[in-house]
Amino acid sequence: MKKNMGTADKAVRILLAVVIAILYFTGYIPGTLGLVLLILAGIFVLTSLVSFCPLYAPLGINTCKMKQK
Repeated sequence: MKKNMGTADKAVRILLAVVIAILYFTGYIPGTLGLVLLILAGIFVLTSLVSFCPLYAPLGINTCKMKQK
């Protein structure tokens, strides 16, 4: 997998995941919606850790800065 996520993209995803987790565990988003958002937050964290978003590949999006040779 070629990295396609930049630092800012990863930071935003981690921040969103933390906010979703806090809202879920404090009871602001309960039930099925809460579980779906919690799973989405887990996906955000996972894609941030590996610096690869599977949806970016077919869309041709790349937020990772390339090194100049």
